[in-house]
Amino acid sequence: MPRRRVKIEFEDADGSKYALSLQGGVSREKVLKILDLVDLVSNDGSNNGEERIKTTNTSVSRLRQLIDNKFPLGAFTSNDLLEAYEDEYSRSVKLSTVSTYLSRMSDRGSLRRHKAGSSWSYRRNRLSV
Repeated sequence: MPRRRVKIEFEDADGSKYALSLQGGVSREKVLKILDLVDLVSNDGSNNGEERIKTTNTSVSRLRQLIDNKFPLGAFTSNDLLEAYEDEYSRSVKLSTVSTYLSRMSDRGSLRRHKAGSSWSYRRNRLSV
């Protein structure tokens, strides 16, 4: 595994700032676990998902922002979000990554998920921010 350096900076809803630095054998899976930790810190102990941190440089924060801006009321699929992400940010992202984040957002209550044929359809929860 190649040696990598990753720095994650974020601010929570109370204005507290955090910086995490990872060096060495940093894998995608390890970074995703760190981002899960970031979600836990931002959740403020209230398991309803209403409190979220204000991050701007992570894939998950970009996906959340796209959901808020492009799909505020309507249903969408992981493919819809993938296309919106690539159009908005001119960056490619794997469909499996988008699907994983959508599944986690659904598990945490910020999205509702319904089976639509062989795929999933998502919709924002009315209470989610």
